[in-house]
Amino acid sequence: MGKYVLGIDVGGSTTKIVGFDEKKALISPLFVRATDQITSVYGAFGRFTSENGIGLDEIEKIMVTGVGSTYITKPLYDLKCVNVPEFDSVGRGGLFLSKLDEAIVVSLGTGTALVHAKRGQKVVYLGGTGVGGGTLMGLSKQILKMDEIDHIVELAKGGDLNNVDLRVRDITKKESWGGLPEILTASNFGKVSDVATKSDIALGIINMVFEVAGMLAVFAAREHKIENVVLTGNMTVVPQITDVFRNLEALFGIRFIIPEHAQFSTVIGAALTE
Repeated sequence: MGKYVLGIDVGGSTTKIVGFDEKKALISPLFVRATDQITSVYGAFGRFTSENGIGLDEIEKIMVTGVGSTYITKPLYDLKCVNVPEFDSVGRGGLFLSKLDEAIVVSLGTGTALVHAKRGQKVVYLGGTGVGGGTLMGLSKQILKMDEIDHIVELAKGGDLNNVDLRVRDITKKESWGGLPEILTASNFGKVSDVATKSDIALGIINMVFEVAGMLAVFAAREHKIENVVLTGNMTVVPQITDVFRNLEALFGIRFIIPEHAQFSTVIGAALTE
């Protein structure tokens, strides 16, 4: 009997892989990019086992999740593969990494999905939005003529939202209106200036994606009377996420948590499935 359980999350353009030993200790996760799902799965598996010195006879089973998991129709190297529902993995991984017993877990990927996770109970999918990392990349490609996330993020560091977004303070002379603070966004891209730079636009796109996801999380947390929201997925590595969600925390009293390894939360959740 093998002593390792591996988790593989097969996405549209990347595959993530993690492992746990018999003591439930996490082995450093990794991800690979490839042009197709099958190539990325075998590439991730080979690199992970090689870097960690894991032999095929030491692997008990492989837990597979993600939109591309349907491409895995037979065992990998004759190893048992078990398909795990993605939203279950999102919730389980979010609780494990945050060490919470209950939370709204947000998966910030190509789109955005939200689940309600409570230890010992079934994960409940709450819905989501098509606004996510795919939106960021698509708009950046069309507007900024850029399709490298690292370059977009770097460009946005010099941006000023005052040249892009309409705030409450722009439409009223009062410090607050109807109880709304003056810094609250009234309209994303509602005040695009003629002198707005590419940096301003890049920051505006990133801010819009995060604000949409953040407000959905606020609504979900209030509905379930939960103060903790765990942010997971690839978008959590975008540095501008910190300022956006810190502002939302101050405005709405919701605690947003980005745990270590948040980018790998879903695949971790899959690997932990009993």
